[in-house]
Amino acid sequence: MKTKSSKRYRAALQVADLKATYDVAQAADIIKKMPSAKFDETVEISAFLGVDPKQSDQMVRGTVSLPNGSGKKIKVIAFTENPKEALDAGADFAGLADMIAKVNGGFLDFDVAVSTTSAMKEVRQVARVLGPKGLMPNPKSGTVSDDLAKTIKEVKAGRVEFKMDKTGNIVIVVGKKSFTAKQLTENAEAALAALVKSQPVGFAGGRFIKSLTISSSMSPGVSIDLKPYSATISA
Repeated sequence: MKTKSSKRYRAALQVADLKATYDVAQAADIIKKMPSAKFDETVEISAFLGVDPKQSDQMVRGTVSLPNGSGKKIKVIAFTENPKEALDAGADFAGLADMIAKVNGGFLDFDVAVSTTSAMKEVRQVARVLGPKGLMPNPKSGTVSDDLAKTIKEVKAGRVEFKMDKTGNIVIVVGKKSFTAKQLTENAEAALAALVKSQPVGFAGGRFIKSLTISSSMSPGVSIDLKPYSATISA
């Protein structure tokens, strides 16, 4: 039995052939032309990777500083012995023992948690709270740093984290539907460059990126041509 396609999907088909592949600029332009929702939709790059998610040495994660920001106001909590410095750099909340107590008490009204290296010994007290929500500061994601002011400013300016899930899929936020096609293109290209660089050393071969799409919150995915990223593909 055929499933009836939604009105929004049928409208999207008037904009582009969703079975075709496009370069990033073309795909961003298509997303802009698709019907919009009543809110400012988030635009994301989605990739299916050829790595084995069960192998710890093939985990894919990283960060990217989007040249045009993410379009989202990011709330940052800083675990640090020098809260004034963190607050001056733009952190929304800062402290150490008091912040740890606050988080253990259920406070989670923030998007990113950062920490100094020296504070991490104490921050581990909230690992059971922050870990399952993907908020635990981690050196690999760039959220543990001895230059906390710089880290906070980068996060606030549009640095986003990405991490592969258990099925080999990865999603990277590249902006909002209200961005221009040029801004989305620049952000998407930066995100894809970061993804390419994140290919694990333990990857045995084959296609690293097996499929690639860009979509907004309410739009179908538009396929992106993999050829420009063939440097990460080995036969």
